[in-house]
Amino acid sequence: QVQLVESGGGLVQAGGSLRLSCAASGRIFSINAMGWYRQAPGKQRELVATITSGGSTNYADSVKGRFTISRDNAKNTVYLQMNSLKPEDTAVYYCNADLRSRGYEKTSNYWGQGTQVTVSS
Repeated sequence: QVQLVESGGGLVQAGGSLRLSCAASGRIFSINAMGWYRQAPGKQRELVATITSGGSTNYADSVKGRFTISRDNAKNTVYLQMNSLKPEDTAVYYCNADLRSRGYEKTSNYWGQGTQVTVSS
């Protein structure tokens, strides 16, 4: 009943930029933290950035100063602006949200289907 749909991935040259979006839809009562994770081939999924409902952010050291996470609470959407991209940023990027559905008292964790980001050298 809750979906996270990512968009904005693609192929870009090193040094370029991309902006990812993730919209949450369905029977949503409230959303706490939202975030982006990534998984490169042969590697474990890793945190990229998170943002709380109040706007506090956290970044992986590898993306600090290059990536910016933001959210639009009215649209239940989280964004990831990625600048100065490097080949090592190539991965499938996943949206994540910790939210409470309507009719439920507890929060649950949801994942999007992922969007491919490929950075060529």
